[in-house]
Amino acid sequence: MVACELRRDGREISLDPTKRRRNGGDRLPPTIRLRSLTRLPRAPIPRMAKAAASVSLLAALAGTVVIFAQPRWLLSLLGRRAPDVLFFVDTERPLVALTIDDGPDATSTPEILRLLALYDARATFFMIGERVRGNEAVVSRLVADGHELGNHLARDEPSIGLSSHQFERTLLDTHAALSRFAPVRWARPGSGWYNDAMLSTLAAHGYRCALGSIYPFDAQIPSPPFAAHYILRRVRPGAIIVLHDGGERGVRTAAVLRTILPELQRRGLRLVTLTELVNDEGEG
Repeated sequence: MVACELRRDGREISLDPTKRRRNGGDRLPPTIRLRSLTRLPRAPIPRMAKAAASVSLLAALAGTVVIFAQPRWLLSLLGRRAPDVLFFVDTERPLVALTIDDGPDATSTPEILRLLALYDARATFFMIGERVRGNEAVVSRLVADGHELGNHLARDEPSIGLSSHQFERTLLDTHAALSRFAPVRWARPGSGWYNDAMLSTLAAHGYRCALGSIYPFDAQIPSPPFAAHYILRRVRPGAIIVLHDGGERGVRTAAVLRTILPELQRRGLRLVTLTELVNDEGEG
């Protein structure tokens, strides 16, 4: 039995073929309104499928929590699987490495340098090669202020998508742009993803891969208060903080530093370069 009717020009038209012929043939009207529809039987979902869906959901939620929280036990596990990658340093000394990606920037980098100088803080700046030209004075000042240069490759792109040849080429091009200012020993792949081939290439050219242990999602969540709170809740001796420079990201990083620098100083934690942190524990 058909339980659906259509309304056209104020008249009801049933989907029953005999009624439709009486109301003007088989052509459907331009607009229709569903009056009623018989409830179709729902196919039963097997219990195993429900259980599997629940497990998948829980796994996804757990993965999200792990990524968001970045627990040190997980970073320790990753570090044991990839000893050539630095996530943090196991130390009780009150030292924390600050790293800043994606510079240099003619506007935001000088403000970041000014704030760091106020609190006698040091950082490792992972530079993008194509952004060095035109900002040579900024890079020179950065080095003169006691900060460290890191290789963040030539462009702001995920390095994991490059071929082995492309990765090596962009690594060396950026090295050539930076090494005339100061020695460069640290590299950070774009977007933080790496594989064994990339690590082998870095080692062959005298680099070590550095990621971090505190990533406040400042590139994804444009909120300095959130980033500052995230850092201050998780910071501890030996941590490596990751922030970003360049345009609005650099402006936000300056805002984050205005909050965290005095608080870290109050807690007795000193911000240093990666090399200072590693050398203090004799790792590097």
